[in-house]
Amino acid sequence: MDIDDILAEVSGDGSPLETRDLQELTRAWVTERSAPELLPWPSELIERVLERIHQQIEVVEEQVGSVNPKTNFRLIVIQTELERFKFLVRSFLRTRMAKIDKYALYMLSTPTQTARLSASELQYANTHQTLLEAHYRSSFLTQFPTSLQRLDDTAGGISMVEQPDTDTAVFVRVLRDIEVPIVIEGTDTDFEMRRGDVYVVRWSAIREYVMNGDAELI
Repeated sequence: MDIDDILAEVSGDGSPLETRDLQELTRAWVTERSAPELLPWPSELIERVLERIHQQIEVVEEQVGSVNPKTNFRLIVIQTELERFKFLVRSFLRTRMAKIDKYALYMLSTPTQTARLSASELQYANTHQTLLEAHYRSSFLTQFPTSLQRLDDTAGGISMVEQPDTDTAVFVRVLRDIEVPIVIEGTDTDFEMRRGDVYVVRWSAIREYVMNGDAELI
């Protein structure tokens, strides 16, 4: 049996669902890194991926130390796939945590944003904001007049709560024809998006189409 046979055998172990999960995880990772705001938590996908990672770790632990060359090479292939999954999950979570760190108060004060957090992320966001407020108060806020100590002040029509810039330009590829013309708010620009087209456009203009799978960020 040569290397090609072993690779074919290992590849044959993977089900269509596992292949699809890797594709979905990669897409979720790219989209989260490209979008200016936090996207909904893909709970079912992450649960399946974490379960697969756990299963692969068990396989590696059971077969490590084998003197069979075929088994050893198979383990190398499995470990390579395992590291790929782990890298994507870690990077995906770090990207989301960076957004939570930056926009924690906005997310916690906006129900639609809070709904996008996982249970662990919600706990993290609350803890992060509590510690940040305590630090600010012990450092300088107590020296200000009471009326100026709020971190969510909106006096003068200007909000102190930092929000994502949804007008940020993003690269988008169209996956399905979009029949409704895309309108850029505040301008007289509108255009049609057809499958395979690639555009640089405001996130706010194409957000819903990315969310429902008609387009993807690249």
